[in-house]
This record gives sequence, C-alpha cells and structure tokens, in this order.
Amino acid sequence: MESLQNEEQRRVLMGFFKTGPGEYGEGDEFLGLKVPQTREVVKAAWKDFPLSEVPELLMSKWHEVRLCGLLILVAKFEKLSAKRLENDEAAIRGRDEILTMYLKYAERANNWDLVDLSVHKILGHWLLLPTNLGDRDYKIKVLDELAQSDNLWKQRMSIVCSWKTSQMGDPSWCLRYAEIHLHHPHDLMHKAVGWMLREMGKRCSMDLLRDFLRQHAHEMPRTMLRYAIEKMSDQERRYWMTT
Repeated sequence: MESLQNEEQRRVLMGFFKTGPGEYGEGDEFLGLKVPQTREVVKAAWKDFPLSEVPELLMSKWHEVRLCGLLILVAKFEKLSAKRLENDEAAIRGRDEILTMYLKYAERANNWDLVDLSVHKILGHWLLLPTNLGDRDYKIKVLDELAQSDNLWKQRMSIVCSWKTSQMGDPSWCLRYAEIHLHHPHDLMHKAVGWMLREMGKRCSMDLLRDFLRQHAHEMPRTMLRYAIEKMSDQERRYWMTT
C-alpha cells in the first residue's frame, strides 16, 4: 500500500477528512489511496491473511491501512455469514471472534468512513445472527456501551450498525439508538441518525418513521430531520420542517 502512495491525493484526503488542528480527524495520516485501490488490496489478500495479523493493520498510522484491516474483517465475517452457515457452530465461533476483535479495536476506526464502511457489515449483521456471546440483552449491552462512550466514532457505530438491521427488516435497533442520540451535540451524529432513520423508513416502514417524527420532529436538530425526510415528497418535507 505504501508503494501506491500519491502525494496530491494525500493532500486532498487530509482536507476532506478534516485532519487539521481542532478538527474531528486531527492528526490522521494518509497515503493518498482511493477506496477502490484499498479494496483491490483486500480482494487479493483477505482469504490468506491470518486473522491474528489484522490488529497490526488496525494499529497502523495510515488511514488506508486501517481501512484495509477493517475490510479484511468484513470479508471474513461475510464469508462466515452465508445462509448455509448461519447456525454452523464453527462459523458462529468465527463470527464471534471477528466481532470481538472489531470491538476491541473500535477506536482505530477513527473517522466516519472507517465506521460507515465496516460497522453495519460486522456488528449490524452480528446483531441478527446466532452467537455464543449472549442473548439479545447482551447485544443491547454491547451497543449501549458504544452509545454511552465518550468516543464519537464508537457513538456513530451504535447507530450506523442499524443500516444492516433495517435492511434485514428489523427497525428496533435504529429506533432505539436514534432516540438515544436525539440530542447529540455533533453534526456528524445528526447526519448519521437522520440517514439511519431514512433507511429504516425505506427498508422497514414509512409509518414507523412518521410515528418517530410525530414524537420527536419538534426537538430534532434540523440537519437530522432533513436527512430523515429526504426521500419524502416536497409537501411532506415542508410539513415536517415546520412541525
């Protein structure tokens, strides 16, 4: 990956991901790779790459190398999540091992792209699959600990993981963590919550989304609300924005 370094692209990415003093990505370092380049590395490497060596990637100072590590975890998790393997005991143990590693190194997913490209495909999918780690209450505890963390990226994980649960027809995770983060102070969380509410409405039930809005539209940050209603008609969007 270092051999693919691109200085011009590096400068662009450092600006885009807000790496300056006081910004949310302060101090992050980039090689200057585009995501498709990183995906090509993952495609070539993930099958033979030992799980035990992924933490070395996750601890890298390079943003793209950390992304590579996360996407290797995604690829390994997805292989073990095939329909025929959902209840296979070896696959369950393998998924639990990947999930445990993902959570252990969660702080290394320290920008929105690293969270958004991985969390729903690992944590979100795990929420709806058999596990030896615990029951539904245990799964709620895992997400609650992320949501209550003082780390912005862990907080984002707790809501963006619901992208997958909504895709699979379960709105409960989105609704729970959207409510928990309703008054979050950061714009990145306003966007994430609104986005997940929009996806929940599209994938599960627009009536559930409208019920949520009837309860909370008056107190939602405007950015969150705009993201949540983005796919509605002009007339309905105007209604909710003036509620």
